[in-house]
Amino acid sequence: MLFAIQFAVVLLCILIGAQVGGIGLGVFGGIGLAVMAFGFHIQPTSPPIDVMMMIMAVVSAAAAMQAAGGLDYLVRVATRVLHRNPRYITFIAPAVTYAFTVVAGTGHVAYSVLPVIAEVSRRNGIRPERPLSMAVIASQFAIVASPVAAAVVSVVHYLEPQHITLIDVLKVTVPSTILGIGLACVFVNRMGKELADDPGYQQRLKDPEYVKLNAVEAVAEDAPLKPTAKTSVRIFLAAALLVVLMGAFKWLRPVFGGEHMGMAHTIEIVMLSAAALIILVCKPDGNEITQGSVFHAGMRAVIAVFGVAWMGDTLMQAHLPELKAAVSSLVETAPWTFAFALFVLSVLVNSQGATVTTLFPVGIALGVPAPILIGTLVAVNGYFFIPNYGPIIASIDFDTTGTTRIGRYIFNHSFMLPGLLSMAFSLALGLLFAQMFF
Repeated sequence: MLFAIQFAVVLLCILIGAQVGGIGLGVFGGIGLAVMAFGFHIQPTSPPIDVMMMIMAVVSAAAAMQAAGGLDYLVRVATRVLHRNPRYITFIAPAVTYAFTVVAGTGHVAYSVLPVIAEVSRRNGIRPERPLSMAVIASQFAIVASPVAAAVVSVVHYLEPQHITLIDVLKVTVPSTILGIGLACVFVNRMGKELADDPGYQQRLKDPEYVKLNAVEAVAEDAPLKPTAKTSVRIFLAAALLVVLMGAFKWLRPVFGGEHMGMAHTIEIVMLSAAALIILVCKPDGNEITQGSVFHAGMRAVIAVFGVAWMGDTLMQAHLPELKAAVSSLVETAPWTFAFALFVLSVLVNSQGATVTTLFPVGIALGVPAPILIGTLVAVNGYFFIPNYGPIIASIDFDTTGTTRIGRYIFNHSFMLPGLLSMAFSLALGLLFAQMFF
C-alpha cells in the first residue's frame, strides 16, 4: 500500500509536469522527490549525472553543427531522399539507432541522432512522433541483439553450462527484433494525424515567438548553404561513428585500474571534442549556437531527466528487494509467465542487465528450458511503459512540434503503442525462432 501511494505521487508529478510543458516535467520531479524525502523519509539516490552529461555533450555538438549550417545540409539531403516517399524516415530512423546500439552496446548512443530526426521530420512536414518513438524503441530493443551489451553477456554466462553460445543467443534475438521493429514501423507510420492537420502544432504556429525560433526554412535545391555546412556534418558523424566503434571494441578505450573507460565518459568526451572541433574549424556564431532550436530543446531535456529520472530511480531503489521478491514469486508459481516477469521487472528497475541477473538464475533453477529463456529475452525492454527513461524524455523535448508527448493519463504517451507492438511482434518471433533453432 505504501508503495502504491508513493507510485501514485510519482505518476501525478509526471502528469502535471507534462501538462505544464517546458521545463515543467523536470521541476515537478523535484516536487515528487520532496514528498518522498521529507514526507516518506526515503533517501534520494544519486541524480542521473552521466545521462545528463551525455545529453549536454551531444547537444553541444549538434547545436554547433546547426549553427555552422550542418542541419540545413542534412535537411537538404533528407529532402531529396524523402521527396519520393516521405514515410521512409519512420523506417530509416529506427534502423540507424538500432545499428548504433548493436555496435556500441548502449541505447544512449541514440542521443546523437534524436535532434536530427526531430528537425528533419519537422522541416519536411512529417509528424516527428512517428520516427522519434520508433527510434527510441529500436535503441532499447537492440540491446538484446548486441554482442557487447551487458544483458547479452550475462545471458551467455548463465546458459553456458547448457552449452549455449553467444551465436545461439544472437541468431534468435537479431532476426526477431529486426522483423518485430520493422512490422511495428508499418503500423506506427500511420499513427496520429499528419503534422499539417495536428491542432496542437497549428496552435503553436500562431505564437510569433515559436515561429521565430522554429521557423521551417525553405531548403530549396539551389538555396545557398553555409560554406562550413558539410564540414560540420562530417565532424559530427565522425564523432558518432567513433562512439560506436569504441563501444564495439573495448581496446580503443584507455584502461584505468584494470578496467576500460566506461561508455558514458567516452560519449561525453568524444561529443564535447566534436563540438570544439566544429567551433574551431567552422567558426559558427557563438550566439547562434545557444539560440538555436537544438540547444533549447536539449537543455529542456537535461532538466527533465534531472527531475523525472531521479524521482523514479529513488522510488524503485527504495523498494527494490520487495519488487524482486514479488516478480520471482510469480515465476515460481507459473513458469510460463517468465516473459511477463522479465517485462515487469524491467519496467521497475530500468535496466536490462539488472533484469537478466535477477531473473535468469530463477528461471534456470525452475527448469525453464533454454529456448524459452532465449526466446523471451526481448521482454527485458520494458523501459517504454513508464515515460521516465532518458532518451524518451529527450525525444519529447527535441520534438518542438509537440506531437511526441506524455498524454493526459501518463500511460497514453507516444511510446506506448510503438513499444507494445514491437514487444508483441519481437516476442512472438523470438519464441518461434527459438523453437526452430533448438
